[in-house]
Amino acid sequence: MKSVISVYNMNKSKDVDNIQDAISMNEGVIACEISLEKKEIQIIYNESIVRLNKVIDSIENLGYIIALI
Repeated sequence: MKSVISVYNMNKSKDVDNIQDAISMNEGVIACEISLEKKEIQIIYNESIVRLNKVIDSIENLGYIIALI
């Protein structure tokens, strides 16, 4: 499954690193591409292993504001 997530308060490269770490902790995530310029994350994951809500929760737990596109 592929999804695009918008992160409103992702402003620095450190934010990208933090989000990348949080996403990678979720088993079932196959790949992700984070665009600081667009404030978007494109994520490919195995829906039978991990739900998108779990991935979003791991990012929101860091204090980021998320919206699905």
